[in-house]
Amino acid sequence: MLRADWHVYQILTKRPARAIRFMKRHAGMFPESTVPEHIWVGTSVENQRQAHRVEQLRRVEARVRFLSCEPILGPLQFDLEGIHWLIAGGESGRGFRPLNLDWVRELRDQCRASRVPFFFKQVGGYTPKSGGRLLDGIEWSELPSVARSRLSAA
Repeated sequence: MLRADWHVYQILTKRPARAIRFMKRHAGMFPESTVPEHIWVGTSVENQRQAHRVEQLRRVEARVRFLSCEPILGPLQFDLEGIHWLIAGGESGRGFRPLNLDWVRELRDQCRASRVPFFFKQVGGYTPKSGGRLLDGIEWSELPSVARSRLSAA
């Protein structure tokens, strides 16, 4: 990943504290003491019980830190300071749990208030595309500023 900097890598973990330990152990790999801008680090937060992961992720020295709130299994409320992107979505597949769109709206509104780009991946359903991607008639596909600058340079 360090050598192939023309790609953007998204590392998603349910254990962001391990990312912190990895960086400390391999500090020599990261000359600027931070993860390069083409490597994004994120954590999954599907319900409020997992919100502690946001604080752990904030301690990762990455230029892009993101939250993957999917499948959303309940209302979520947290401080988005130091977070650069939020992805939200419902569950898909056999036995999927229906998504309450009010939970998605609350996340979108938190992102708007904190100026964090918001990406709504899917409503969910039996297949990923069953429910579509629209939230109140809008397809939310915002990206972090680093991604926008990379796209415009290409």
